[in-house]
Amino acid sequence: MIALSLAEIAEVVGGQTHDIPDPTVQVTGPVVRDSREAGPGSLFVAFAGERVDGHDFAAAVVEAGAVAVLGTRPVGVPAIVVDDVQTALGTLARHVVRRLGAALVALTGSAGKTSTKDLIAQVLQRKAPTVFTPGSLNNEIGLPLTALSATEETRFLVLEMGARGIGHISYLTSLTPPKIGLVLNVGSAHIGEFGGREQIAQAKGELVESLPEDGTAVLNADDPYVRAMASRTKAKVIFFGESDEADVRAENVRLTDTGQPAFRLHTPSGASDVTMRLYGEHHVSNALAAAAVAHELGMSADEIAVALSEAGSLSRWRMEVTERPDGVTVVNDAYNANPESMKAALRALAAIGKGRRTWAVLGKMAELGDEALAEHDAVGRLAVRLNVSKLVAVGGREAAWLQLGAYNEGSWGEESVHVSDAQAAVDLLRSELRPGDVVLVKASRSVGLESVAQALLESGAEGEVSAR
Repeated sequence: MIALSLAEIAEVVGGQTHDIPDPTVQVTGPVVRDSREAGPGSLFVAFAGERVDGHDFAAAVVEAGAVAVLGTRPVGVPAIVVDDVQTALGTLARHVVRRLGAALVALTGSAGKTSTKDLIAQVLQRKAPTVFTPGSLNNEIGLPLTALSATEETRFLVLEMGARGIGHISYLTSLTPPKIGLVLNVGSAHIGEFGGREQIAQAKGELVESLPEDGTAVLNADDPYVRAMASRTKAKVIFFGESDEADVRAENVRLTDTGQPAFRLHTPSGASDVTMRLYGEHHVSNALAAAAVAHELGMSADEIAVALSEAGSLSRWRMEVTERPDGVTVVNDAYNANPESMKAALRALAAIGKGRRTWAVLGKMAELGDEALAEHDAVGRLAVRLNVSKLVAVGGREAAWLQLGAYNEGSWGEESVHVSDAQAAVDLLRSELRPGDVVLVKASRSVGLESVAQALLESGAEGEVSAR
């Protein structure tokens, strides 16, 4: 964080100081909510949860070097006491962002947010110091914590914004007002909570509505819901996509023999060739979004192309491709799933496994509401259409729908099977996998199918497979 004294912080958040001998002492380290991350110069934010109360760790964090605690009650060590810690955290983030000289980039969308954010960060880091959301900490707590990790040297701040309802993104943009707002897509993730794609579009579009007149909205020309958001902002609009009307677009899109996308990148400043290290054609749209942001921030087409070609995956369990010593390839995409990302992962599996036996180990996609049956059925059918050798549907009702879709599409029970849990999937794979096979593992986060991928990788070295 930029250096601020405890007195300044207390004034910003409207708090009272307690047990602080010298209010001029500065916070020079990060703002943290995990006591294990407290260190010299840090500020510890004490949240009181149902199971753990951060206030109980106050003495330990100060002993570890934290300057003070931000909490709702005195704790016997230096503290700034406020009525509501979350509100105070957001207020502090807003204050720090206003003082920064950094260009703030915010992005949202139904799918691909974290992968795109990681691409943007890796491209911009080549130009100047960049701070970006770690993993997918994109809510009302994770976002201000990320913003507060910026320092005086930071020139680009890249923040992922998630939403589970109308007004969520408006709130996040009030904490960290962006100069560039990127909307990737409007899909069916969380459609059960929103009620429909129109409502999702309404929520995602709050990002472009927040932009100043001298800001820039970066919009997906290939998504009609996103393209229509151009009318909701007074900012400059840049379109990206494969559409001819896109300002930043891809031509000659193809997949390499290993399933990695390659294309000719066109920007208003020139064109250059890109061959990505990531897997799956869906990353082309993510790369174009990152390229549009980088172009707006002054990077040339050649600079962007080189950065995109060298960028890797920064967040775990997102299309992690690992080959075992026996030649079995494990594709761990188990962090989360929605209909769009599930279909993209299946297409990537088909590309990576061309000429080999392929396995799709899939579980439920959560929060789809009334569309759950149809969407699971569609994914099962797509697995058959893509000639996936074997679909292993893992779990309860939704997994049964996946398998039924495959069966009705023509698997006739030979190319699809429904198993009860992760261990059953591991047992099946242990008995039937052969060297050279490719296995995709994907489901919503709550299913925990990463245990299957981990077990498969462990088995390659030890000859024993077990799900944890």
